[in-house]
Amino acid sequence: MLLNIEKLIYGGDGLARLPAESPSKDRGRGKAVFIPFVLAGEKIEAFITEEKPGFARARAEAIVEPSPHRIEPPCPHFGRCGGCHYQYAGYEHQLEIKKDILRENLRRIARLELQCEIQVHPSPPWNYRNRSRLQVRTRPDFTAGYFRFASHELLAVEDCPISSPLINRGIATLWRSGRAGKAVEGVREVEFFSNADDTRLLLELLCAPEARRAAVRAWSEEMCAAMPEIVGVAAFREPQKGVQEPLVTVGTAEVTYQTKTSAYRVSAGAFFQTNRFLIDELVKIVTAGRSGELAFDLYAGVGLFSTALARDFHHIISVESSQTAARDLQYNLPINGKAIHAETGQYVNRTGSAGAGDAWASVKAGSPAQSIREEEHGDAGKAALRLPKPGLIVVDPPRSGLGDPVARALASTGAARLTYVSCDPATLARDLVPLQGSGYRVDEAHLVDLFPQTYHLESVLQLVR
Repeated sequence: MLLNIEKLIYGGDGLARLPAESPSKDRGRGKAVFIPFVLAGEKIEAFITEEKPGFARARAEAIVEPSPHRIEPPCPHFGRCGGCHYQYAGYEHQLEIKKDILRENLRRIARLELQCEIQVHPSPPWNYRNRSRLQVRTRPDFTAGYFRFASHELLAVEDCPISSPLINRGIATLWRSGRAGKAVEGVREVEFFSNADDTRLLLELLCAPEARRAAVRAWSEEMCAAMPEIVGVAAFREPQKGVQEPLVTVGTAEVTYQTKTSAYRVSAGAFFQTNRFLIDELVKIVTAGRSGELAFDLYAGVGLFSTALARDFHHIISVESSQTAARDLQYNLPINGKAIHAETGQYVNRTGSAGAGDAWASVKAGSPAQSIREEEHGDAGKAALRLPKPGLIVVDPPRSGLGDPVARALASTGAARLTYVSCDPATLARDLVPLQGSGYRVDEAHLVDLFPQTYHLESVLQLVR
């Protein structure tokens, strides 16, 4: 059937409506159908692949009337590989797509009509990733690559145009080792992480429970010998009952990531932003022009924002749930920072029970914040010190967002500013509802394109009240 593409939605699909003359009885006029690899305004010949009571899915068999923004995808794997979604659109148009999707999600879910312009921060569209994870299979023949689009079937990939040049050299080294029969059975994933100037590479291996420690160590040593830029290999067994067991470390298990303002220790297993071109820009958007007595950095990772904020705030409290990242966070923070290893929700609920004001957050005496109002609190060695309410709260939650309890707890702090760094526009919009209800309004909106060629969308909203 012929379909007209109305718009693109978050997730990479185009939205069309089934025609009135559709033969199926339950295909009412206006029923939504979702199709990948299309652009708004295109007319396509489509084949229905799945039908549900409320929607249908289809694939484009032919582009009858193409968009003027359609281009030939440069990667030979595009359309089969599940990693990229927008290579068939010119990069400037990709930015417009994401800008429209962000604005529509805010309007539809949060009932928010932005009063400010969305500031767009583009990236070089290729070779931007400093971290790439490949699936590995050794039987029947060695294969490394990514999952195929919408499946768990492995697609062999020997070169990835969105990964850094050094990572692509690492992928080539992996393939040479595999073809030579040196790859170890039981290694399921190989993740490459490069430093800021793309000169050092850290490998992280995920291994099956049956993988032999000695064999993994020997292969890791061979990889390091084959490529001098590999500074270390950290191997882990697949998580059992939620616990991931370290298996082998060869060389170092960390990389120093140097930005314009700070150097960060990033260990294997710790989160760090993946766009090597926009990290400094992202830090500037979040932290520039902000100063005061106290700032909170929640979901802090290894301290990307905390370390920058510590230059202009007297005290920083940073909360991170990952034990690995929390250790790096403690290492990276300057003396006026306090690292808290805790789930953000639990920490906010625990400290938030005291209500807003200076009792909302406390740290034990003897921490770097010990000097805060020490003269006002008597014996600092025996009592918990109360901090003033934060002047700024920065949140950078996972894709699932804050959730209503955390959003409401944050709204009760009385912080004058809240900066929300989001990787999902739908959960961002959902979380804005209680924040707006407590008096916050959006002062600035930024689209930071950390993931060119994909539907993934990073945004930063500056909220004030």
